[in-house]
Amino acid sequence: MARLLLTCLLLTTLLIGACGDSRLPQYELSGSTMGTTYNVLLVAPADDVAMDAVRDDISATLQAIDDLASTWRDDSELSRFNASPESGWIAVSAEFCDAIERSLEVSRQSGGAFDVTIGPLVNLWGFGPGGEASEPPANDALLAAMQRVGYERLAARCDKPAVRKAADDMFVDLSGWAKGHAADEVASLLDRKGIENYLVEIGGEMRVRGQNSERRKWAVAIEAPSTTRRTPHFVLRVTDTGVATSGDYRNYFDHEGRHYSHTIDARTGRPISHNLAAVTVVSESAAYADAMATALLVLGPDAGPRLAESLGIAACFLIRHKTGIEELTTAKFDILRNL
Repeated sequence: MARLLLTCLLLTTLLIGACGDSRLPQYELSGSTMGTTYNVLLVAPADDVAMDAVRDDISATLQAIDDLASTWRDDSELSRFNASPESGWIAVSAEFCDAIERSLEVSRQSGGAFDVTIGPLVNLWGFGPGGEASEPPANDALLAAMQRVGYERLAARCDKPAVRKAADDMFVDLSGWAKGHAADEVASLLDRKGIENYLVEIGGEMRVRGQNSERRKWAVAIEAPSTTRRTPHFVLRVTDTGVATSGDYRNYFDHEGRHYSHTIDARTGRPISHNLAAVTVVSESAAYADAMATALLVLGPDAGPRLAESLGIAACFLIRHKTGIEELTTAKFDILRNL
């Protein structure tokens, strides 16, 4: 998923001169994880909160998720599962089973627009660990990859816990879920430590709680869909929730005058080609927002908003037209925006 959120970190930089002395103390912890970066802002933590211990615990939490879900490491649980020659029930960790089950829930809700078995197609189009592509794959290779894809061929029994794949050459890819899940897990860690005001941002996916240093809801700038510049389309004020955005304009390649997005529709085997440029989802779970934003982007400018409205999802759709960007929002998103 393209990482499209300009975080409060940027807004803080822009607004710092106007904040005055009334700002609450703020601490920033940042680093690298899962092939991207993370930023955690803590506002007015209690005096007994040890920042070094918080940083270490955040690093350990993120390392555990990378150990679980990385497709770039051969030793992750996901990579071992993908490499397994078995096609029946495979014993897995409770965390891995939960990830599969929650991802399958979004697949079922979206009719396969989100599909964690999409790995063979992601790799074929050059957006996976196998390396970049500069042109579309041949049709016979595309058809062969599609034979290995289908969320209905994956099942989870988390009382065991175990996951079953219908064929040994399936390739599960949790990248549309993992960063949102990581934001949720870090947020849970901070909750357990009694920290009441924070922003967690991992590769663009967010969880926020409480208030920012200006004693207001957190300001999340939703990026305008442009391949040439990074500017906010609008600013959303939220608290106690997760936010994720998926778009077609950060990770792509061009070939013979045509644009090929990294967002692939598992139902067709090809990158999306409609004019829906980006989708932002606000949900209590950043992992759900992460996966559902991808699903709604795949569904496009008509089916995406219909599904979001039917499920009661807070979502904003940025639709690209020759004359500019059309903004379409669900009723629940409008309520959040006007609070």
